[in-house]
Amino acid sequence: MEYVNNEQELNEASKEGVTIVDFYANWCGPCRMLSPVLEEFEEERKEVKVVKVDVDESRDLAMKYKISAIPALLIFKDGALVKSEVGFMTKDDLHSIIDEIIA
Repeated sequence: MEYVNNEQELNEASKEGVTIVDFYANWCGPCRMLSPVLEEFEEERKEVKVVKVDVDESRDLAMKYKISAIPALLIFKDGALVKSEVGFMTKDDLHSIIDEIIA
């Protein structure tokens, strides 16, 4: 799992393939619950990259993508934002969303 802090790093991380960007904060309970789900998901789906953005450390990115609630997942395909989700998700939810995007 990769951590990014600015727009340039995010653009580089998400430019190829499918990338899930997790906007989170250390103090956020649902964010802490989602983190191990994302780690397991990334192990199972090697073709999908997971990137994390701490909203407290990267306020500019959070503002750019209008993150108003966390956890927020933005899903990019080849550098383009294709889907956004807010709140805790199960691994099955993630598989369904990614299958839809890749299909």
